[in-house]
Amino acid sequence: MSKELLRMDHITKTFPGVKALDDVNFSVQEGEIHALVGENGAGKSTLMKVLSGTWPYGSYEGKVIYDGEECHFKTIKDSEKKGIAVIHQELALIPYMTIAENMFLGNEKGKSYNINWDLEYAEAAKYLKQVGLNENPRTLIKDIGTGKQQMVEIAKALSKQARLLILDEPTSSLNETESRALLDLLLEFKKQGLTSIIISHKINEISYVADTITIIRDGSSIGESLVKGRDEITDDIIIQRMVGRELTNRFPAREKKDFSNAPVALEAKHWNVYHPVYTDKKVVDDVSFKVHKGEVVGIAGLMGAGRTELMMSLFGRTYGVNISGEMYLNGEKVELKSARDAIDHKFAYVTEDRKGNGLILSKTIRENTSLANMAGISSKRGVIDIDKETAVAKEYAQKLKTKCPTVEQNVGNLSGGNQQKVLLSKWMFAEPDVLVLDEPTRGIDVGAKYEIYCIINDLVSEGKSVIMVSSELPEVLGMSDRIYVMNEGRMVGELSAEEATQENIMAKIVRTD
Repeated sequence: MSKELLRMDHITKTFPGVKALDDVNFSVQEGEIHALVGENGAGKSTLMKVLSGTWPYGSYEGKVIYDGEECHFKTIKDSEKKGIAVIHQELALIPYMTIAENMFLGNEKGKSYNINWDLEYAEAAKYLKQVGLNENPRTLIKDIGTGKQQMVEIAKALSKQARLLILDEPTSSLNETESRALLDLLLEFKKQGLTSIIISHKINEISYVADTITIIRDGSSIGESLVKGRDEITDDIIIQRMVGRELTNRFPAREKKDFSNAPVALEAKHWNVYHPVYTDKKVVDDVSFKVHKGEVVGIAGLMGAGRTELMMSLFGRTYGVNISGEMYLNGEKVELKSARDAIDHKFAYVTEDRKGNGLILSKTIRENTSLANMAGISSKRGVIDIDKETAVAKEYAQKLKTKCPTVEQNVGNLSGGNQQKVLLSKWMFAEPDVLVLDEPTRGIDVGAKYEIYCIINDLVSEGKSVIMVSSELPEVLGMSDRIYVMNEGRMVGELSAEEATQENIMAKIVRTD
C-alpha cells in the first residue's frame, strides 16, 4: 500500500468579502500523479498557495501535514526546503539571463560573492539532460521557445531536490507536441518515485496522466477523489462534478450558415509583415482573407504560424515593421496607424496575453471595463463620470456572469476565467463591428469556456463579426462558420464548416509545396 505524502485537513482561507476555501480536505499518495480540477475561481491555486507558504501559516485555518509532520510554512523557501516545488502558469524566468543563471537564481553554486560558474553550468546541464532538454545552459532564456522554458522550470525544480512537484496549468501555452512531451516526462518522473500535483482544465490530459483526481467547486472539495482503476472516470463525469450540472454539449447551439453573400466586414489583401527586431524575417507572407458580417471565422495553425502577428499588425500596426498590403473595413479602404485608430474604426483585438497586455491587474474591474472607451463614461469636457463607469461595469459583470463581490475588486485578484470576462467586457463596451479573439479560452475551465462561447454567439447574432484564433482545434471546429489555416506565415487553406475536420486542418498544415 502506498504511503501518504501530503494531507491538508479542513483548510479554510478567507479574503475580504470572499471565502476562497471552505473546509477543504485534500490528500496525495507518494509516487502518484494527482490532478486537482475545478472551474476558475474554485480555489485550486489558493489551496496550492497555502501548501507552498505563499499564504503563510496563520493566514488560514486547518492543518498541512507533509511526510507525516505538521508544517507551518511561513514562506516559499520553507516549503522548498521540504522538497515542495511549484511551477506557476506564468513562468518566473528572466529573459536576459542564461538558462543556468535562471535555474540557480537565489541558490547559486559556490561561496557568497564568488559563484562557481563551472559547477553551476555543469549542474544545469545535468538537470537539463534529466528533463530531456538538449540546450546549452549558457543560452539566454529569450532565445528558447515557451515549451523549452517550461522544461527549464521543471529542471529548476529538480535542482532543488523536489519530492513533490506542483504544476499549475503547465500546458496552457504549449502546442500539442510540447504538451505530450511534458506529460510523458511526468509519467517518467513517476517511475522514478517523484510525486506530482497537476492543475489543468484539459480533460484529455488529466485522463492521460492522472492516477487520482480531486475536484474542487466553489471553494469546497466535492466528495471523495476519483481513483484510476477503482472508479469510472469519463470526461462527462469530471465535467459534471466540476460545474455542478450536466453539460450535454461543449458548444452552444448555433445554426451554421453560408455567409458568402453577406456584406464583407473586414478584408485583408496581400498583407506582409516583418519581425520588429529581425527586420529581414517575414512573419506574415502575402496573406489575403475576409470576414463577413455576422460570421465567426476561425484561424487555425500551430504556434509560430503567424496568427497573432497577423492580427496585431492589422490592429493599428501594433506588431511588426515594413507592413504592406491593403485592409478594408465595411468595404472602405483604411490605414490604421495605431490601436486608437483601430478602435475608432470599430475594430477590436482581445489579446492572448490578458495579464501582460490586456488588463491592468492593479486596477479595479470598473476601471478596466472602460479602458477602451473612456468617452463612453465621460462628460463632453472629458471628465470621467464615476457613477456611469460603475453602472457600465456592473452591467457587463452581470451580462458576462463575472464572479466578483463588487466591481471595485482589483482584477489581479480574480481567477483567470473571470479576468478573461473583464477583458471581453472592456472590448464589448468599445462596441466594435469586428472583434478578434486571440486564444479566448486559454487557461480557463469548461464551464467558463461555454459561457464565453455563448457570448460569441450573442455577438454575431447582433451582426458583429468575430475572428477566433485558437490552438484548440475542437474549439475552432465547434464555433466557426468558416476556417482559415495558417502555416509559417502564410494562409495554406480555407475550409467551410462542413469540410472542416481535425484531419483536414492538420493536412493543410503539414502539406509541402
